[in-house]
Amino acid sequence: MQIEKLIFTVAAIFAGLWLTHVEPKYIEYNTTSAIVPDKINVHLVPHTHDDVGWLKTVDQYFVGANNSIRGACVQNVLDSVIAALLDDKNRKFIYVEMAFFQRWWRQQSETLKAKVKDLVNSGQLEFINGGMCMHDEATTHYIDLIDQTTLGHRFIEHEFGQKPRVGWQIDPFGHSAVQAYLLGAELGFDSLFFARIDYQDRAKRKDKRALEVIWRGSRSLSSSSQLFTGIFPIHYEPPDGFTFEINDVSPPIQDDDPLFDYNVEQRVNDFVAAALQQANVTRTNHIMWTMGTDFRYQYAVSWYRQMDKFIHYVNMDGRVNALYSTPSIYTDAKHAANEQWPLKTGMQTVIMHTGRGYFTSRPSLKGYVREMSGYFLAARQLEFFKGRNSSGPSTDALADALAIAQHHDAVSGTQRQHVASDYALRLSIGYKEAEKVVASSLARLTGLRLNATYEDSVPEFQQCPLLNISYCPPSEANLTDEKSLIIIAYNPLGWKRKEIIRIPVSSERLIVLDSAGKEIESQLLPLSNVSLRTRHYHVKVNLGRSASSVARYWLAFSATVPPLGFSTYVVSSAKKTESSSVISTQFTPEEKARSQLMLNNHIVTTLAIMVLIEFSRHLGLMSSARNGTFPIKPEGWVPLTVLRGPILDEVHHQLNTWLHQVTRVYKEKEHAEVEFTIGPIPVDDGFGKEITAQIKTSLNTNETFYTDSNGRDFIKRIRDHRSDWDLEIHQPIAGNYYPINLGIYLEDGNMEVSVLVDRAVGGSSLVDGQIELMLHRRLLNDDARGVGEALNEEVCVFDNCEGLTIQGKFFLRIDPRGEGAKWRRTFGQEVYSPLLLAFSEEERNKWMSSHITTFSAIDPSYTLPNNIAVITLQELDSGKVLLRLAHLYEVGEDKDYSVVTSVELKKLFPDKKIIKVTEMNLSANQERREVEKKRLDWKVEGTTEEVSVVKGGGVDPVKLVVELAPMEIRTFVIEFDNLKTFAS
Repeated sequence: MQIEKLIFTVAAIFAGLWLTHVEPKYIEYNTTSAIVPDKINVHLVPHTHDDVGWLKTVDQYFVGANNSIRGACVQNVLDSVIAALLDDKNRKFIYVEMAFFQRWWRQQSETLKAKVKDLVNSGQLEFINGGMCMHDEATTHYIDLIDQTTLGHRFIEHEFGQKPRVGWQIDPFGHSAVQAYLLGAELGFDSLFFARIDYQDRAKRKDKRALEVIWRGSRSLSSSSQLFTGIFPIHYEPPDGFTFEINDVSPPIQDDDPLFDYNVEQRVNDFVAAALQQANVTRTNHIMWTMGTDFRYQYAVSWYRQMDKFIHYVNMDGRVNALYSTPSIYTDAKHAANEQWPLKTGMQTVIMHTGRGYFTSRPSLKGYVREMSGYFLAARQLEFFKGRNSSGPSTDALADALAIAQHHDAVSGTQRQHVASDYALRLSIGYKEAEKVVASSLARLTGLRLNATYEDSVPEFQQCPLLNISYCPPSEANLTDEKSLIIIAYNPLGWKRKEIIRIPVSSERLIVLDSAGKEIESQLLPLSNVSLRTRHYHVKVNLGRSASSVARYWLAFSATVPPLGFSTYVVSSAKKTESSSVISTQFTPEEKARSQLMLNNHIVTTLAIMVLIEFSRHLGLMSSARNGTFPIKPEGWVPLTVLRGPILDEVHHQLNTWLHQVTRVYKEKEHAEVEFTIGPIPVDDGFGKEITAQIKTSLNTNETFYTDSNGRDFIKRIRDHRSDWDLEIHQPIAGNYYPINLGIYLEDGNMEVSVLVDRAVGGSSLVDGQIELMLHRRLLNDDARGVGEALNEEVCVFDNCEGLTIQGKFFLRIDPRGEGAKWRRTFGQEVYSPLLLAFSEEERNKWMSSHITTFSAIDPSYTLPNNIAVITLQELDSGKVLLRLAHLYEVGEDKDYSVVTSVELKKLFPDKKIIKVTEMNLSANQERREVEKKRLDWKVEGTTEEVSVVKGGGVDPVKLVVELAPMEIRTFVIEFDNLKTFAS
């Protein structure tokens, strides 16, 4: 022991002398590396993935609040990154979520803004994707995706003059065809990168070195909208051992000789080994390392210190070449390699294991997002007609709220409850502001007959955001001889439509007049007990008080409304000499006739074949029977209620205390409307549940069905099949579920059965001839996917809380084969863009004589073709107007409408003189011709059969006629001579 002590003592003395006399040295790292042609080039891409809400709200993430949930502060990330970039001109960084960057930007001094602009202009800081958020690709509607991306792109263009050129969808839970061709190629992107795909698909692609492909997402647009697409080998994090946030466990490079644990050689060997491993699963000598992950770079120096060292020492070693890079640099390198790439057509939106339930999660939020999306489209049109006012209310707050709601942890329903409430609150605030725009615009448009001082007496318009729960105070008011209800029905579509309006009323003897003062037929339907109960509870939930009025009936009448315009309807108390609304006949069938009546009313009997609707439940996640289906049987004798009348018939069916269904057939329509009220889902047995509706037909469908992609293209699905690999079946239900935003349909040799939805849901065809829709979910266990909270939504009135009740609709129609697209496309657009209703009160004759009662913004002799939709009509801050037109049909989808179609801009704006029309890319941040010039030409592996692609031609500056080919969306910025509003 004495000898050992002596040895340690001597060693300590000499070590102390050595440490005392050898000073740590300054090392200057060479980070100027560029691409080396004959080596493997490791592109180090510093990035952070910042969820615009997930475990915390968007603002909590930004300022670093609520850190007991997650220690994340985005403003720290940006502060730290900018400082690190300014320290070394060779460093690079990419940033994605403009909702965060915009918040940060507005807080900065002009001095720092100038420095950041220099970083952007030099390429050190690059904006990738560029939308307000990294949007979901399953539960989002394509119009919302365009809007949120446009908002971010225009911010970048306005502040920096830059145009993002790379898509970066690294975290959404699967990927859609629309993302590739519409949110990729049509934006002018050169490439798209993502991480999440089915694990079976990834394994096969790694074996075939096919993680990077040329993706043709649209069969209509084919190679004209193809996009280079890269899938990361594992995830969007660095390889194991190369994460360097301040608390990460990867060993740093220790290159200071006087300090212990010198490890440069070991760390360089680790780097080279990881690079060679990745190079073996991709093509060319370029690989990308995504150097970052969620909310990283809060202490950016920690990352850059290590990357500086790796670039320096790896390049001194010489076996591979490391460089600071961006996805744009990487894309250009891949293109320059002159490689041939595998071809990918279409895309099945995929998610691993049981996660597909999120296609339906938080159905109330999904419904609210869809409702606000349609409202926003109409509100922007009315804002244009009135003219934007920089000092008055605007639609901007709703635009921001909707943009954030498209995030892949927002409308998807994969966030914590308090975050879901935050999204809904932002939508509500945006709606309130937009509601003022709508009211003031309609006031001016209807008040043009008044004298020059009409501003003093413009009518006040109210709207009814709680109309879905039978609550609308202006329509429920008592009517007198001096006071009638004035209804303005605005149609945001470019074609005339005929639709049934239903509003709650408290009176029986009513008369309805149209815009010409002519009496029209109307019908009263008593409110059901379910409607009254839902109304009573949820008015308290939303307003914090009881309803101020008592509705007794639904009043229904048929409305005809011109394109991009409104019609007026007047509801009055009927005089003794006048006829009044027909009260529906109501009866309950005898038990012996019950089964036949159910058949006749759960089925649209006027159609060619029978369709039966039944409800079932799956046990929720974490139960052993996850893939089991259990029919929901009526609890005892539950009488049906049948209502009949001149406008519509209804059958009410109460299956149990928490599931109610109404089937409606309108006399003027050839489809059925099914309204469901579900909740609170019982969980007293300790199991969560997923409630589904099965639409059962006699069609022989051969395991095949069709679902939409983001409300746009329809994708062919085959049960238990993937086109890119031999699927191993592990979950026969979840593995066959797909997202539905517009609809789903079946076909056989003779017929088609189509179902359209009012919000994003999950659906499938698990049995031939059957469509299944998941409508509601309530779970008692966390799904182990990071949220740390069960999807057990509740609503509360004071201290009384109960499980969420939702009300929604789906629509059903049967057609001869090949004829269903007309209804799916036309009516589907009407579902997305319902009539906007506004209410006022006035003596009916006085209103009719002093106000404009019908209006259309377009030429009275003109209407848009039924295959063309106006998806954007918006006055920009510059005074110019943004117009988007969408062709609604795919190639070969319909014999009449899948054709090139023309739109006459002069007739679309008959009261304005168009002086310039500039065609833009999809996000309107650059001219379309510039995008076409810059588009990279990629080589496809093997011989491919080229499809002849037809596109609309250029716009003649004199005739001003726009052509649209199937699935085309064309975007224009229009300048008018002295922009004059319709309300001027």
